[in-house]
Amino acid sequence: MSANVENPKVDFFFDKATKWHEELILMRKIALECQLSEELKWGVPCYTFKENNIVLIHAFKEYCAYLFFKGALLKDTDSILIRQSENVQAARQIRFTNLQEIIDLRTVLKTYIYQAVEIEKAGVKVELKKTSDFAVSEEFQKKLDEMPNLQKAFDALTPGRQRAYLLHFSQPKQSKTREVRVEKNIPNILEGKGLND
Repeated sequence: MSANVENPKVDFFFDKATKWHEELILMRKIALECQLSEELKWGVPCYTFKENNIVLIHAFKEYCAYLFFKGALLKDTDSILIRQSENVQAARQIRFTNLQEIIDLRTVLKTYIYQAVEIEKAGVKVELKKTSDFAVSEEFQKKLDEMPNLQKAFDALTPGRQRAYLLHFSQPKQSKTREVRVEKNIPNILEGKGLND
């Protein structure tokens, strides 16, 4: 799709929006004014530069948002970037709860988008934590030690799938809950499946 042109494949996203309709339309316009191409990815509008993802538009119950793929690299001069959770490494959001916020930030938003494009042009990558940097829960480590085939199957998973399991297993505060999560997911790991496969 060429830059600065609405992609008809994406229209449905804006047409079906009821709660954030005006906000989403303005967010679309701003992204396209930044000479980005509009694509449909993951069921939402994605704005790209030379086929590299720059920013998504999301609509949630409490807010709508721009999600910058490499937001962690942006200079947040206006202190508006939000890290959705402590486990999110690269992406950052700018959230809106009304149309006026977007109108007031229009120039700033374009600055952030152009900055994200420059980061992409420079080929800068977000340094992601390695799988080995993630904690292995005691309950999962015990199973890995007891079952060599589980260790082998886990090692064969992609790094992203490994990280997802490690985070999932270590989140609960109670050991019993961690044990239940580990037991429930052993069959999937043995089959080479990820947490959400």
